[in-house]
Amino acid sequence: MSRALASAVALAVALAVLPWILGNTFYVNLSSQILIYALFALSINLLSGYAGLTSLGQAAYFGGAAYACAWLVNRVGLDQTTAACAAVLFGTGLAALFGVLSLRASGLGFLMITLALGQIVWGVAYRWVELTGGDNGMRMGARPSPLGLDISRPMPFYYFTAIVFGIALYCLWRLARSPFGASLRGTRDQPRRMRMLGYHVWLVQWVAFVMSGFWAAVAGVLFVYYNQFVSPITLSLQQSAEVLLMSILGGAGTLAGPIVGAIVITLVKNVVSSYLDRWNTLLGVIFVVSVIFMPEGIVPGSLRLWRRFTGAGTAAPKPVAKTS
Repeated sequence: MSRALASAVALAVALAVLPWILGNTFYVNLSSQILIYALFALSINLLSGYAGLTSLGQAAYFGGAAYACAWLVNRVGLDQTTAACAAVLFGTGLAALFGVLSLRASGLGFLMITLALGQIVWGVAYRWVELTGGDNGMRMGARPSPLGLDISRPMPFYYFTAIVFGIALYCLWRLARSPFGASLRGTRDQPRRMRMLGYHVWLVQWVAFVMSGFWAAVAGVLFVYYNQFVSPITLSLQQSAEVLLMSILGGAGTLAGPIVGAIVITLVKNVVSSYLDRWNTLLGVIFVVSVIFMPEGIVPGSLRLWRRFTGAGTAAPKPVAKTS
């Protein structure tokens, strides 16, 4: 059995037995929330980690899809499945549009354009009360029943979220190891050389931008089904910065990194905050320590330390030839 297959089987088994180990409804719901944010973090990791494009507007596609789903169900009266598909298309289309506008610049300019576009979407949600409900947000009805399955209770919803997360993780894993993934990393590291080799750097980055928006939109639909409510905070700069920090904290450019980052930040926000009033300070300490001792992220840094202490990956010294 290959290492990738063994890892996939281990992950599937862990996700399957986790709710039975936890038992408590609170922790089952928390596990669903972690999976949603892990998928959200993986979406921005496609940009920041593989494409080298740091964005502060990722919440626009996440929250935009959540708003679209709630609006289509409540105001238009569409069924849940149609509304979910349309919401994902809306979030993906928004990413396609914003990608055209943002990729006109690079570096700090790209960062500021994504920030501005994200703030525009947040402002629309906050000020256009007739459309979005303003600061009061929008409520969803009952959770959907895909293929006739009832996911209204915590356990079935967790398994539904885990299946969607597993599909997304597999797709992103295949993408990272595909020729497109290699070209995407090439545009990140050597854009000028890639142009000389005949690659359309802008198009490769734009496709990655759209794919990133697609998975953020999928996470947004899961988010609104989980909370059955969406408000302008879902589109805020804080949301975009938080998910970017999840990716960086765990290790940008890896698949496990954003997942670990989502676990750490979600647990601190939802569990540690019950015991510590200054949980934000603890989160800041975690970031500072990570940057100092593991600047590449928790996952790559832990692997580096493991190899150092165990001696794995170090080549044995070659024997010196004897001279007569």
